[in-house]
Amino acid sequence: MPGHTRFDPLQEDRGADPLDAVFGTQGMTVGLITPLEAYAESPVPTLEGHAAAVRRAEEAGFASIWLRDVPFFDPKFGDAAQIMDPLVYAGFLAAQTRTITIGTAGIVLPLREPIAVAKQAATIDMLTQGRFILGLSSGDRPTEYPAFGVRFDKRADRFREAFRLIRKLQDEVFPRGRTRGFGTLSGDLDLLPKPQEGRLPMIAVGRAGQTVPWIAKNADAWIWTVDDPKSVAKILNDLKAASGKRRPPPYGYSTFLDLERNPDAPARREHNVLRIGRKALLARLQQQAAQGVKHVAFNLRPSRRPAERIIDEMGEHILPALAGPSRER
Repeated sequence: MPGHTRFDPLQEDRGADPLDAVFGTQGMTVGLITPLEAYAESPVPTLEGHAAAVRRAEEAGFASIWLRDVPFFDPKFGDAAQIMDPLVYAGFLAAQTRTITIGTAGIVLPLREPIAVAKQAATIDMLTQGRFILGLSSGDRPTEYPAFGVRFDKRADRFREAFRLIRKLQDEVFPRGRTRGFGTLSGDLDLLPKPQEGRLPMIAVGRAGQTVPWIAKNADAWIWTVDDPKSVAKILNDLKAASGKRRPPPYGYSTFLDLERNPDAPARREHNVLRIGRKALLARLQQQAAQGVKHVAFNLRPSRRPAERIIDEMGEHILPALAGPSRER
């Protein structure tokens, strides 16, 4: 079928499976959250040199770039993220990069039309030659929901139904199915393109209003903000228990990072910001990797140094040490 034809816009071989590249079974990988910019004094980034910063991260050996979904700027939250729509921006980054995985962290699914999301995600998957991960969340900004005419207290139900619908549209040919909140598929329409390798990775970002058993059954991976050893141990145990005989989905987390100039600086938490020197950071990440954490996504917004300095320092000292002798950058 034409929907399953391999499309290669750059005439290059496709890289590793994106889920493997980011949440692979060996060790830990590190990613960055856009915008790749330090802008602690403002809720809105400048976006100066943003494409060059993403290419710099790719060359440094980061595994992924994550795009947040913030439809409106709400001063009470004080963060406009990368300003641009994440799915449109992902298409732009597809043309700017060659190897790095591009993901959303995450699309606020209850506020989106799932058929459109399914088509946009498959399009990005095609343009990146299979370097895209669709991260989905339920959103944490109640003020946005009335603007979309959606009830905040129904977001968990809408998330589950939209998630299932996207899976069906991507996995099945001329699918059939009826939904309560969206629409009906009668088997006479097919959504193209289909994912390049048969299945597009879909991960949960945050709890998305769901139980751990639901995440274990439905998500290909899970990114949250929980990183303390005791809580991580419980998360990993809960995922394993909920998965039964199946392999549990891999777990990763995101956090704000301020990498200190002094490489020997110890770790300290200031609210939700990790301020730390590179030696302590490497030790921390190696310890978490041994515990079973597969991926960490850093947001450089609160950094007191330029983002490019941090990208270069991590590329030289952190990423090769995490990769180990058996993995190439």
